Amino acid sequence: MEKISIDKLHDEIIPNLGSDELILDVRTPAEFAEGHIKGARNQDHEQVAEIAGELEKYKTVYVHCKMGGRAQRAAETLDMEGLDNVVCVSDGGMARWIEMGWEVER
Repeated sequence: MEKISIDKLHDEIIPNLGSDELILDVRTPAEFAEGHIKGARNQDHEQVAEIAGELEKYKTVYVHCKMGGRAQRAAETLDMEGLDNVVCVSDGGMARWIEMGWEVER
């Protein structure tokens, strides 16, 4: 499974994000409501297997959380579900996103 930093997601991926790509925020719904990356979809990391079938249609799914731990577990779960289109944002997460002052949607 490929891993990238939140900086790379912000600087390189999001400016060129296609309609066949998805940003998946695996924090809790309460955390997501406090602020998230514009256009991201929320699914708690503990329930990510429930949407594995829906995620197959995307070319790439970028999975992130607050710091990287839950994203790693969610990406591993999706990998076990047979998805090969998952990229784990394992370094930084929303904590770094907010620290850098990047735009959040509420």
